[in-house]
Amino acid sequence: MHDTDSPQTAEELSAENDPTKVWHKTACVLCSANCGIEVRIDGREIVRVRGDKEHPSSKGYTCEKGLRVNHYQNGRDRLTSPLKRMEDGTFIEISWDQAIKEVADQLVGIRDTYGGDKILYYGGGGQGNHFPGAYARSVIQTLGIQYRSNALAQEKTGMYWVQGKFFGRQDVGATPDFHHTDCAVFIGKNPWQSHGFPETRNVLNAIKNDADRKIVVFDPRISETANMSDHHLRVKPGTDAWALAAVLAIMVEEDLTDDRFLDQQCVGWDDLHALLADIDIADYARKCGVSEEDLRSATRTMANAQSMATEEDLGIEMAPHSTLNSWLQRLLFLLTGNFGIEGGMNIPVRLAPICGHSPDGATEPVTGTPLLCGMVACAAIPDAIDTDHPDRFRGLIVESANPLHSLPDSKRFREAFQKLDCLVVIDVAMTETARQAHYVLPACSQYEKPEATFFAGEMPSNYFHVRQPIFEPLGDTLPEAEIHSRLVEAMGGAPEGVDELAEAAEEGRDQFIETFTRLSSDNPDLGAKLPTALYRSLGQSLGKMGPAAVMFASAMQASLRFPDSLRAAGLKGDGLELANNLFDSLLEAKSGMVFSTSDYSSSFDRIKTPDGKIHLYIPELVDELRGLADEEPASPSDAYPFVLTAGEHRSSTVNDIIRDPSWRKKDKDGALRIHPSDADRIGVGEGQRVRIVTKRGEAEAPVDITETMMEGQVSLPHGFGMEYPDETGEHKIHGVAVNELTDIEDRDWFALTPHHKHVRARLEALPS
Repeated sequence: MHDTDSPQTAEELSAENDPTKVWHKTACVLCSANCGIEVRIDGREIVRVRGDKEHPSSKGYTCEKGLRVNHYQNGRDRLTSPLKRMEDGTFIEISWDQAIKEVADQLVGIRDTYGGDKILYYGGGGQGNHFPGAYARSVIQTLGIQYRSNALAQEKTGMYWVQGKFFGRQDVGATPDFHHTDCAVFIGKNPWQSHGFPETRNVLNAIKNDADRKIVVFDPRISETANMSDHHLRVKPGTDAWALAAVLAIMVEEDLTDDRFLDQQCVGWDDLHALLADIDIADYARKCGVSEEDLRSATRTMANAQSMATEEDLGIEMAPHSTLNSWLQRLLFLLTGNFGIEGGMNIPVRLAPICGHSPDGATEPVTGTPLLCGMVACAAIPDAIDTDHPDRFRGLIVESANPLHSLPDSKRFREAFQKLDCLVVIDVAMTETARQAHYVLPACSQYEKPEATFFAGEMPSNYFHVRQPIFEPLGDTLPEAEIHSRLVEAMGGAPEGVDELAEAAEEGRDQFIETFTRLSSDNPDLGAKLPTALYRSLGQSLGKMGPAAVMFASAMQASLRFPDSLRAAGLKGDGLELANNLFDSLLEAKSGMVFSTSDYSSSFDRIKTPDGKIHLYIPELVDELRGLADEEPASPSDAYPFVLTAGEHRSSTVNDIIRDPSWRKKDKDGALRIHPSDADRIGVGEGQRVRIVTKRGEAEAPVDITETMMEGQVSLPHGFGMEYPDETGEHKIHGVAVNELTDIEDRDWFALTPHHKHVRARLEALPS
């Protein structure tokens, strides 16, 4: 409704006459940044996209990928009804009542026969789709599931474990303040394409164009980010550990460390100092392929900057010495005192953690591998299924994930998944994993329900965006909140007191809060299945925003833990009043909102070690660090002379969320990038096809000859190789599924992170 004293704009008048002229606020869901966008729709199509200038984080910024989200929303393989796989491998549509009953019966049968710990929950949400993981908690509690996993457990758990050693918990970590830093350091990361922080390209350009600010990049390839850097340390593939160790040793040798910070805020520096002082800098420079002079110059730039922020990515996390790399990388900012300051690394206020915490010594019982962040390492999953061990996994729930395509060694995963008694997939599309499931439960898209991401980690102010639905659910799809609630109820695990809570919610929020407080104090079952309890009570009073009810729990926790930060952001009240105000504000803020503001120095208050200090020395990794002195980086062999980067971020790639290959305007076949000298050596020209052979498989791709690659290194993009129907309904595969080439045995010794970025391969020219 418009104020009668305020004239309507031309755009508002046009929108009243033509619904396609209305701009709907939402967010891009293609990477962890989740930039705010506005979209125009025509029926069920997103026809225009622009950045949302009112979004507190992205402020109108978006990249070219976000302009094409309609390919996600309206993919041809969207699911519209529950499916059941028959004995011949075909699927039939069934009703929700039948699907819920049969899935519940199958999973309860496994629980009652073998134990709930024989069921694994995998996934829980994509880049902007985190509510499913919250609601799955009720199913997990009802079934007695003890083990979880998701994509973080093949990429980030080594890093989170290192953070846990530093700060006391694996779910507490420092994030970079690139907006204000004087020196941005990227190790194995090309943010120009992978993004990962707000307004990425704007920030990179701002640093590049400021003579007083610097960019340092560790990367074998001349990436877009490396090309604009002040120091490009072009390490040989797989040798980042030597390069990082050499940089730290230079800091020690040249007295570039912040000894006051290390003495006052850290423990373990004396032991670590001795380790670093023993490093032969010249030898490590030789091993990583970067001159000692260049290493020293970059080190001085980093150490002498007024502030430094660092970020690693898959380039070092999915490569040799993965967990060690994460330790060494984080020491860059700690040895120089760049913690708890503007432009440095800080621990933000979060509404919800993005991972869990496992105590030291916790393991998965079948394989004996460490449980990091409360998760089973992805590379351990097949061996925990395909075995005669009595504790093997027999049931698997996969939600908003596609492990048969995205995890290492797809062949091994397919073999293992065939041994499952029950595989249930909850997703929006008919993925490679869904095709092998016993039951497929169709979920609403991220634009057909309320949704959010928990990735935001900015300082001094952090934001949160609960997105409102802009479409009605497609076909017979349901939001995951409803799917999980129905499963819990069918399993006989509906939380007690829900009916009373629902009645109270209808009377008003004050009555709901009073009833909730009273019931939860006497009813542990209510807390154990809190997501379902909130959805079935408070959620029913919220209309289309019902699935956002789970955020009430986050609002309550935040009001208890960070009341001053919430009030500094403009929220009013104390206790439950503050929680209530935060919850209402989250649901009403169509562009998202700043929910917390605190000083950079408050980062120290969020350290969870018993003594409140940062613990620098990690005994579990000391032998590996010492061993670098005698170890030589892996050399190519005659059988496999190339190092393949299996999964490179490009402007034409996203994660598996967009399955429709027509969204790509270039690089439609996913070319293999190769250095000119290597192309000459094997006798191929631009666009000619080659066969890529690894010890686990082979594939074909056209070549893109470019001097951005290092000699001996080749790369394939991620996001290809998925089966997708064309206009006639015929299913085709476009490009290379890189995990048909990766080997599950090539992995980090500790976190089991697979070496996707360091796959030995050979190339064979194919006839033109």
